[in-house]
Amino acid sequence: MAGRIDRVAIVGGGFSGAMLAARLAERGAASTLIDRGGDFGLGVAYSTPFEGHLLNVRSAKMSALADQPDHFVRWLQTHVPEHADPDGFAPRRVFGRYVRDRLAAVEAAHPGRVERITGEVSAILPDGVALSDGRRVAADAVVLATGNPAPRTASADAPPGVVPDPWAPGGLDRIGADDDILIIGTGLTMVDMVLVLEAGGWRGRATALSRRGLLPRAHSDRPETPTAPAPALTTGPVSARLAEARRSSDRAGWREMMEGLRPLTTDLWQASDTPTRSRIVRHLRPWWDVHRHRIAPEVAAVIYRLYTDSRLVIVAGRVRGIEASPGGVSVSWRPRRGPPMAPLVARWVIDCTGPGHAPETDPITGPLLADGRARLDPLRLGLDLDPTGRVLDARGRPDLALFVLGPPARAAFWETIAVPDIRRRIEDVVAALTT
Repeated sequence: MAGRIDRVAIVGGGFSGAMLAARLAERGAASTLIDRGGDFGLGVAYSTPFEGHLLNVRSAKMSALADQPDHFVRWLQTHVPEHADPDGFAPRRVFGRYVRDRLAAVEAAHPGRVERITGEVSAILPDGVALSDGRRVAADAVVLATGNPAPRTASADAPPGVVPDPWAPGGLDRIGADDDILIIGTGLTMVDMVLVLEAGGWRGRATALSRRGLLPRAHSDRPETPTAPAPALTTGPVSARLAEARRSSDRAGWREMMEGLRPLTTDLWQASDTPTRSRIVRHLRPWWDVHRHRIAPEVAAVIYRLYTDSRLVIVAGRVRGIEASPGGVSVSWRPRRGPPMAPLVARWVIDCTGPGHAPETDPITGPLLADGRARLDPLRLGLDLDPTGRVLDARGRPDLALFVLGPPARAAFWETIAVPDIRRRIEDVVAALTT
């Protein structure tokens, strides 16, 4: 695939893929948007019907358009005025409706520029993509916008009491109102699952296990004013930057410090060498994640209530094995500090460890790696990309017509999950494809 780009195949129809298709159409470019389930614009994040699943970012910052920061709030004022507070956290299902509405509006304004196909891509071809049902989609360029994969900690051959993918339809339906559960992972997915169970009348106890036992922090009740980072926070050894981060947090507040870093994070990551990135991933990432990816105050209040009522217990340690036990599942584990403890036993185990990125075994990216058309980044976080998101081959040469967008691009951009970060990347990819 080289030369003039007349049509782009976008693999994945969630927020990243759908909003890329819309932006390409507005720039005069045609695209084929391919989604496995046909829920165009939603993906896993915004397909939840549960009203209590709120955005983790205030509505004022959730516009799909980088050049119209109030676009989402204006849409809320027109369509869902009860959730139009720019400083509030709208339900995720409402945001999914917004994304779908924007895609449909662009399709109506630019007929023929966005083609939707429901199907599963099985291979990237020199002239497009192949689908698992035998169909082929011709394209001059391909963008992989496949979103976050399901967790992988609980294997496919796990005991019957394990819920390996809590987002799968009906994944939590078997859990009884009084069942005790064990959750592997203490991050955002754990929070989401506890909220659903609690709202559905669940009265049991939950034990949540992760390596460090860290819970996501909460947003404050009102927006935080970003603190401009001092040079000591953005240059020099990681240890010195961390010390400055603590000093800045003491002076102005840790939320304000994090908000000041947010616009610079990708640039700082890309400017870091491999040893520095390695130290960040190994030592800082868990702490970064819980402070950076915060939850709405209303959500935090529910989690805090369950915690203080001893219905949610947090433990720090590493899973060593999962097996069936009488009446449920037994998880052997080793505490973060100290000798091994007795196994944790519950009626159900839910895998909430987060996205199970595995490019080597992925049916799309695995063959690209095997053929030398792609390579992993030095830390093996994902595919190695150039600064515009183009895939680098085994020799480090960019493929001018193969891009990665959204969460699978984390190795190159680090911050590529939240809407404010993805919309910035969409503009970069559109510029590369249309100029």
